[in-house]
Amino acid sequence: MTVQDIELPILRMPFPVRLNPYLPALREEAETWARAMGMLAVDGGPAARPIWTRSQFHAMAVDQLTAWTLPDASLAGLRLNHRFNLWALAWDDYFASAFKRTGDLAGAQAFTARLHAFLPLEPGARLPEPANPVERGMADLQQHLFPPRLAHWRQGLNRALARYIDAGVQELVNSRTGRVPDLIEYAQFRRESFAAYTAPYSVELSTGARIPEQIRHSRTVCALLDAFMDYMGLANDIASYQREVHDEYDVNNLVVVLETSLDITVQEAMHAAADLVTARLRHFEHLIQSELPPLVQRAGLDQDRRIELEAWLRGARGFLSGLHAWYTGAPRYAPVSGSVPVQRTASGSAR
Repeated sequence: MTVQDIELPILRMPFPVRLNPYLPALREEAETWARAMGMLAVDGGPAARPIWTRSQFHAMAVDQLTAWTLPDASLAGLRLNHRFNLWALAWDDYFASAFKRTGDLAGAQAFTARLHAFLPLEPGARLPEPANPVERGMADLQQHLFPPRLAHWRQGLNRALARYIDAGVQELVNSRTGRVPDLIEYAQFRRESFAAYTAPYSVELSTGARIPEQIRHSRTVCALLDAFMDYMGLANDIASYQREVHDEYDVNNLVVVLETSLDITVQEAMHAAADLVTARLRHFEHLIQSELPPLVQRAGLDQDRRIELEAWLRGARGFLSGLHAWYTGAPRYAPVSGSVPVQRTASGSAR
């Protein structure tokens, strides 16, 4: 079965997508920042190889992604998250081109070890001189990601970023050896390889709200965050199946994991993947509707903390609906030129 023959399911998304009104401002400044970091080709510029051409850059629609996922963010918060999204995709595409396609594990390990120096846990740490667009972008972000009101971000966010780049090396090891991850192992691993651990911080920046400390480490909230993060990466595996598996020959994809672990066909694995993604979203909803209210009651949260929690949850719902809109509409995940349009079926419907 070719990739063009596979039916791609339409994933359930109960939350309405909303658009941040500052989207036009992102479009004006996105190219400027990407060019300054060396990520985007400059006409008549230096010979150093950029990560994207101008057409590739605009095909990603990262400004749309940011405006969809953070509909309530201020312009400053939106701009900061937009640059972070650009950086994450720049790292992904640079790593795939420089190391995954060549199988250069030693180079990937050296690149990743050096990039850790750009993720300090303490303020004021001296960074190395950037040697490529990925390092230059992160060095620039480190100057802006941690204003005083977000001081608590530094260790948590940089640790999440460290897990993200380390996961890239493990993905390369898996692909080089043909080792398809075990299904149970993969759920946790995908949170790292998708940078999902950074998403709660983006929601916080967008809404100005934090999950109250009294319940932050409870079983219910931990389970809610796990379900929130699982939707992101696992849904992406369905949207990016052709790009990752057929274009990049990657084995780190939920559809491949299910196909191998359960010994089923690709089509069956695609539907099973969609059912799993839907189940994680329903669990996220269940926790908010059924388990969070009694927890809030037992914790004795005052009215201000309850309002703050609801603001964060609204931001989390918006984040998921924005990702869903981007997965289903961005040219980054469209079939390659010349491929036959795929038939799409609704997940959970009769097949």
